[in-house]
Amino acid sequence: MTMKFKIIGLLFAIGLLAGGCQELDQVPQSTADNNAVFGSEKGLDLYSNSFYDILPTGNDIIRSDEMSDFGARSSVPDFLREGAYGPRQSTGWTWTALRNINYFIENNNRQTVPADARKHYTALARFFRALFYFEKVKRFGDVPWINKAAAVDDPSLFNGRDPRTMVMDSVLADLNYACENIRTTSDATRSLITKSVAYGYKSRICLFEGTFRKYQTTYNLQSTSDKWLNESISASEKVMKEGGFSLNETGGNEKSYRQIFTNNTPVTNEVMLSFICDPALSVYNDANWWWTSATYGARLSFTRTFVNTYLNADGTPFTNKAGYQTITFADEVKGRDKRLQQTIRMGSYKRINGGKEEAAPPVFSYTYTGYQPIKWCLDDTYYDGGTRNINSISIMRYAEILLNYAEAKAELNKLTDQDWASTVGALRKRAGITGGVSAVPTVVDPYLQTNYFPGISDAAILEVRRERATELCLEGFRFYDIVRWKRGPLMEQKWNGFYVPALNQPMDLNEDGKMDVAFVKGTPANPVAGVTYINVAETISAGANPQRLSNDTSGEITWLNTVPRKWEEKHYLYPIPESDRLFNTKLGQNPGW
Repeated sequence: MTMKFKIIGLLFAIGLLAGGCQELDQVPQSTADNNAVFGSEKGLDLYSNSFYDILPTGNDIIRSDEMSDFGARSSVPDFLREGAYGPRQSTGWTWTALRNINYFIENNNRQTVPADARKHYTALARFFRALFYFEKVKRFGDVPWINKAAAVDDPSLFNGRDPRTMVMDSVLADLNYACENIRTTSDATRSLITKSVAYGYKSRICLFEGTFRKYQTTYNLQSTSDKWLNESISASEKVMKEGGFSLNETGGNEKSYRQIFTNNTPVTNEVMLSFICDPALSVYNDANWWWTSATYGARLSFTRTFVNTYLNADGTPFTNKAGYQTITFADEVKGRDKRLQQTIRMGSYKRINGGKEEAAPPVFSYTYTGYQPIKWCLDDTYYDGGTRNINSISIMRYAEILLNYAEAKAELNKLTDQDWASTVGALRKRAGITGGVSAVPTVVDPYLQTNYFPGISDAAILEVRRERATELCLEGFRFYDIVRWKRGPLMEQKWNGFYVPALNQPMDLNEDGKMDVAFVKGTPANPVAGVTYINVAETISAGANPQRLSNDTSGEITWLNTVPRKWEEKHYLYPIPESDRLFNTKLGQNPGW
């Protein structure tokens, strides 16, 4: 975030005051007089800027769905490879930011600063402490609750982990204090924590915890889930009624969705918090490089199973169409939810190359499945070759709050037609969908249920989950949505691509009159200029080309999985890193690791 770079001019004393620690066992003593910082409101403001390092960077966001069920990629993540990931490989048990926050809270007590100002900055600190702990609990489950800037010899640093319930109750208390006492109500830059953003995070965190407790039944916390879901609803309502946000409609349903992800400055009516690039400060992201390179990124492309869940424009499931299994790419993407054409290369999508606009079908030097993402990419090829992107990257936007509200209400069986129309219905209308936008759905889509949520028979819950995947894909939510819904086996779902009717038959993917790709066995006898040939011969190794066709000479693109993906119950939590357990034996280990 551009705002973070104000910290460059921060008093060096802050580094001395708060100290830096990599682990719980490395906490230096405070050594400097702290009056210079805590004796004035300006000092508090400067110090509080350091908290923002907890937020994700632009690059964190654009690649955060790299491990998800809806994408095929160049290699299987170690986390899903049997025997490839364990306590020795685990990371994330770092506590530097926590001591920085706790030190601030302990010392923000100078009478020379007005009480309301001290409350505001303490609220900001407690907001970031809540966010810090939420990320720890998501990853590790039980963690030590530490609410003081412990000295290096403090015995509390060697305590065991506290129960999830105690830690999350403390997180909620911090969030409530933050929501009530943060006094910033508006921020045109969308780079600061405002009261609405605090309520937005409360909406997100409480939805996670409520659904986690409902579906992760091994913890026996189902009886407490409703409390968290109701807290999510009330926080969402605050944003919806008082935040002043709305869905972006600029450009109509052909452009309004993707514009949010490619604008240089945040689309302020919808974006609530953003990582902002600033060429003047050499702050960029590398979205184009990541999403177009054959070697730099993960070559993540959507699977056909997921693309099939995008609705038709009339609001009906695409998979209701007779023979949908054999519809080719150029036709299957027509007449669909307009977000599809703003999320993948298809149809009339064009790029700018050397100042000239050119048709840009899926490129098989990048995509494995044919469904190549464009959500975060700028259309000018100039940005493809390095860390050059200048588009702002949204961290929180109003659409998420609407979905949080709808999901929490659906889980409590409280979702009304009015709720539906103002949340999921509004999102679908923006995407050009005409049917099913005004009333809570009552008919279960068998494709969605069978392929994703066989344990769910409530049509409203199923459709909210469909909408969440469609609206928020590639924004960093999917893995932990799967965790909280206890649907980890989705991570083993087959990697598949579009339907290929026959070998040796060039396909015009965007219907511009030029052939783009053909699937062959061996070397084509009469290659067509401009066509990429994908060799699906069985003798070709996976390292050279992992694609095959499901019926050998026709069918869906499938994947030669030389390394199987395996989900186990233990994967719902990460292991405590081995080095930290050796230092503090009281930490124990998560089940199965």
